[in-house]
Amino acid sequence: MYMSVKQTAEKWGISDRRVRILCSEGKIPGVIREGRSWKVPAEAQKPEDGRYKSAESLLENIDRKKIELDSRRPLTEGEVERLTEEFVVEFTYNSNAIEGNTLTLRETDMVLRGLTIDQKPLKDHMEAVGHKEAFDFVRELVKEQSPLSESIIKQIHYLVLADKKDDKGVYRKVPVRIMGAKHEPVQPYLIQPKMEQLLEGYRKSPEHIIPRLAWFHIEFEGIHPFIDGNGRTGRLLVNLELMKAGYPPIDIKFADRIAYYNAFDEYHVKHNWGAMEKLFAGYVNERLDSYLAMLKE
Repeated sequence: MYMSVKQTAEKWGISDRRVRILCSEGKIPGVIREGRSWKVPAEAQKPEDGRYKSAESLLENIDRKKIELDSRRPLTEGEVERLTEEFVVEFTYNSNAIEGNTLTLRETDMVLRGLTIDQKPLKDHMEAVGHKEAFDFVRELVKEQSPLSESIIKQIHYLVLADKKDDKGVYRKVPVRIMGAKHEPVQPYLIQPKMEQLLEGYRKSPEHIIPRLAWFHIEFEGIHPFIDGNGRTGRLLVNLELMKAGYPPIDIKFADRIAYYNAFDEYHVKHNWGAMEKLFAGYVNERLDSYLAMLKE
């Protein structure tokens, strides 16, 4: 007797994707490969999750710190402002820099204060302002606990792509390639169904928010639904969902871009989002430490 991937996932309380990874990694004895799917022996036992090596997993450590942060809520307006003021500038700088924006951190701060930087492209100025406006919009969505949808994704993208009015908030209509990537984005006619499938999978996943977002982020960037601004939009979506769940937003550093790029390749080559999950978890852990330290001062 064998179980399907879906039946196995329901029995073990994990996602279909996690079952497929365990099968492909040889963690479940007796599995049979059938085309692109797997058959799992009915008597098979759920393998121990070895993604974290320490006695207290990183996710457990994160959730313990989140409970401590929750005990301080609701935060005052002054506390919230203090926690977000520097983050907004750094997040805008790093997210734009990853995509080739030439503004420095200091210049980004100046642009967000309404100043113009001599000899820097207008496009770079508009990208900084657009990203800041998009993050402000994300914060409003967090207050409303708005469920993630294609409409919200398009609204965020509309603000991000401040310099290309004809492409703002609309799915691309032409094929694209990502230079140096080990994955080719889907054809335009597949974007709509793939986005629907992605959102459905995200909503139904029983996994912890951090690995769930690691998977979602990689899949979203793989679909590459927009002609431009996918990376910035995708990182804003990660923070939207983290903040809705009560976690602090994260800022993927320009200096860490190689590890970030490699995490995408790890998934597309080995179907393993562990590298992205580890990256996200590390950032969330650091942000929680920073929040708690500031609130104790």
